Amino acid sequence: MRTRTTLIRAAAAEFDRDGYDGTSLAQISKVAQISIGAVTFHFPSKAELADAVLAEGNAVTLAAMEKVLSASLPALCTVVDLSLELARLMEQETVVRSAIRLSRERHGCTSWSDLWLPTVRRLLDQAHEDGQLRDDALPADVTTLVEHLLGGAETYLRCRMCTEVAYEGAVGQLKRLWHLALVGVSATDRAGAPTFPGLRAPD
Repeated sequence: MRTRTTLIRAAAAEFDRDGYDGTSLAQISKVAQISIGAVTFHFPSKAELADAVLAEGNAVTLAAMEKVLSASLPALCTVVDLSLELARLMEQETVVRSAIRLSRERHGCTSWSDLWLPTVRRLLDQAHEDGQLRDDALPADVTTLVEHLLGGAETYLRCRMCTEVAYEGAVGQLKRLWHLALVGVSATDRAGAPTFPGLRAPD
């Protein structure tokens, strides 16, 4: 089990950095300092090792989701907290970042967002029913907002983590963006709010 865990961790780091096609079993063997024979004993193919990394990353994600949901906060608060926790996982858990990349690069894999998007949508439906959202803030649109925020967080992290330049953490940045989304950015109150032609719904 120790050897298997070591291999999954090493593979996660390599898949996260170089992607599925850019990673080989020989490369993982070298990084893990485990013979290629021992690697193939546990994982006869790169695909099987990638499957194990994906399963581990998804398990970590689901466990984090369960912890957030167990707090039993109002639905909209839970959505915010869940998005922050997912951003934290992307930033701190290599196996989760690797699972995200693998789910995108490997044909036939379920998207990582499929683990949490249905829960986000259910919570936002509940928030709308409970009056936690404005009437014109449709759950489907807010769900899309969450998806874009987390997609942007992943892109931000991938661009920054490969450099030596200091960068702001994704969680802190996402907190500020949520503040903007929840309170709005227009200085005019709603009664006299300006119109934005580019945001008009098509006829």
